Amino acid sequence: MEGDTDLQFLLVGGDLLKVRSSSWKKTRFYKLQEDCQTMWHESKKTFKFKQTCEFSIKDISAVRAGRQSEGLRKNTEEPVEGRCFSIIFKGRRKNLDLMASSEEEAKQWVTSLEKIMSNMENLNSQQKTDWIFNCLRKADKNSDNKLSLKELKDFLHQINIEVDDQYAEKLFQECDQSKCGHLAGDEIEHFYSLLTHRQEIDTIYGEYAKTMGFMSAENLLEFLIKEQREEATLADAHRLINKYELDDKAKEKQLMTQDGFLMYLHMPEGLVLNPTHKAVHQDMSQPLNHYFISSSHNTYLMEDQLKGPSSTEAYARALIKGCRCVELDCWDGSDGEPVIYHGYTLTSKILFKDTIKAIKEYAFKTSDYPVILSLENHCSVEQQRVMAQHMSSILGSALLTSPLGDQMPTGFPSPEVSHCLRVYEEVYDILTEEEEDDKEEEEEEKKKATEGKKLKLAKELSDMVIYCKSVHFNGFQDAKDNLGFYEMSSFKERKAMALAEESANSYIHHNVDKLSRIYPAGTRTDSSNYNPVPLWNAGCQIVSLNFQTSCNDMDVNQGRFLTNGKTGYVLKPAYMRDLGSEFDPITLTAGPWLQHKTLHLMIISAQQLPKVNQKKTSIVDALVKVEIHGVPADTADKETPYIGNNGFNPMWNENFKFDVYVPELALVRFVVEDHDSVTDNDFVGQFTVPFTSLQMGYRHVPLLNKEGDPLPSAGLFVHIMIMDA
Repeated sequence: MEGDTDLQFLLVGGDLLKVRSSSWKKTRFYKLQEDCQTMWHESKKTFKFKQTCEFSIKDISAVRAGRQSEGLRKNTEEPVEGRCFSIIFKGRRKNLDLMASSEEEAKQWVTSLEKIMSNMENLNSQQKTDWIFNCLRKADKNSDNKLSLKELKDFLHQINIEVDDQYAEKLFQECDQSKCGHLAGDEIEHFYSLLTHRQEIDTIYGEYAKTMGFMSAENLLEFLIKEQREEATLADAHRLINKYELDDKAKEKQLMTQDGFLMYLHMPEGLVLNPTHKAVHQDMSQPLNHYFISSSHNTYLMEDQLKGPSSTEAYARALIKGCRCVELDCWDGSDGEPVIYHGYTLTSKILFKDTIKAIKEYAFKTSDYPVILSLENHCSVEQQRVMAQHMSSILGSALLTSPLGDQMPTGFPSPEVSHCLRVYEEVYDILTEEEEDDKEEEEEEKKKATEGKKLKLAKELSDMVIYCKSVHFNGFQDAKDNLGFYEMSSFKERKAMALAEESANSYIHHNVDKLSRIYPAGTRTDSSNYNPVPLWNAGCQIVSLNFQTSCNDMDVNQGRFLTNGKTGYVLKPAYMRDLGSEFDPITLTAGPWLQHKTLHLMIISAQQLPKVNQKKTSIVDALVKVEIHGVPADTADKETPYIGNNGFNPMWNENFKFDVYVPELALVRFVVEDHDSVTDNDFVGQFTVPFTSLQMGYRHVPLLNKEGDPLPSAGLFVHIMIMDA
């Protein structure tokens, strides 16, 4: 981007008004640092010491023009719409709401920030190399073409490698051949080669580089077929060379250097996730209830269920993650406007109409497929009419208000039909529900009883309920005999878990032609989650989790919906869509679901693991856990020993073997932890992938942080082999 006007605009920087409340609006100077990946800002104070702060471009999730954030809508007036924009951060960090001096300046900030974010995501290997050398030059503060130990530490910080002083000194001493206290010339190049050298890649490349020390297309094809177990052709090998080889002379001769080979291994073709599964690859013409559907519980909450904040931003985040079923707990508000919050608690309130606006804005940013609005309705008839009016006026023709097709439906429409009938438009379905509580939660039940045993529904709102009518569950036989396909029951997790364990096959049959929604127990006031896997094993479609809570269960949920274009819809296996199926995940009798596989997995190495606990003085003592999630017979976990004081390039070469009997329901979770002999290990990163989406051979595993966002540069290197048992 050198010479780019947008980049230059950010490097020069400018004053912006930071907005925290209607009364707190203060000028701050913002600019991009010379490393082109850190935003720096300072307060406009007149005394000697000004307050300065910075944040990484990599920490930004999105930049939103206008008064889209809750804070800007609340704390600014409509006439300044064009001057406003928000920086949305990954994780739980609060939005940064800003106002420029003019609409043109605001547009420039938004355009420039979006461009540099996109550029950082799309850096190729050669550009990364050039960038590293550029950072090396910038680290040489006094421009003497030498690097002191302090300058080397600054450089490591610039390229986002977190190492402690001991490791930095070790690297420095190893490269300082002249023992003069600084690095120069060849010593700097040696330092760079130490930084990027991968011994395991040397070995693999050396075995197949049989053409003048390089890989020819024929050599690469041999590697793809023998090691990667791909049905590749010579044309595929030529394509990879043309796509990823960095050396123009080698490319002209159709040779792949080691740098080009390493680049290929870091690209989608070389990752653990089958790249063809990243796009929509499943049949989307099946009825809606034949899919697992990514679902959120109490979507409006940002934190806990007792006094945490409610926010429209929570809906935006869930929908951007691919969630297809969001929940709105609706209550009477002041001035005749319905509000959303967790009833009988101190959680804050948001307007129903603002929530509907946010849903319309973000519902289809990630997925084009239908969204279900789950309304927990506690409103009076009058405010229900207001709800219906808001949904109708805000969503317009996007709202599904009558069955699809010309005839009375006998089953659910497919996600594809719903989508295709509304090209460029959004399709919503509405589910109203009155959640039922378990017997042990009598106090909450008593509170709900004050609303009346049966809530009166406004016709305007009830007419919007299409395909999903909430009904009480009175047993599988009663549901089979008396309920229509559109009548759906909601189950608290404990009830659902008991049914999944004791009557799994009956539950599967129930879910062949009906929908089931599962939600967390009311006792989970901390917004904790439950394990969704046993419910998926029983065919339950809408297994709702607290998206605001980072945990193992959300990691597994993210892995379940990682594939099929992140549409939020994953087709259930054929034996879970058949009313005659005898599949039972507990007893696991013989049937088409039994496809016994043996997973041979070698954990080879890791790269650039971040130091997650900044309070600790030592660097990462890395270990890797591998977990299999699926039917009980498949559930297993194994771990490597820990490698002390090496988060940069630890190597294990540790072999694991797993038996997987029902691969279509299995997920593989890779977890990296920082070993601690006294307390619990610290979480470093993880990646969860469906078993059937694994690529065999030598593969890199990208790592995600606890919020589910990518960890820059961090990853595992593994070898995978799957065999019929």
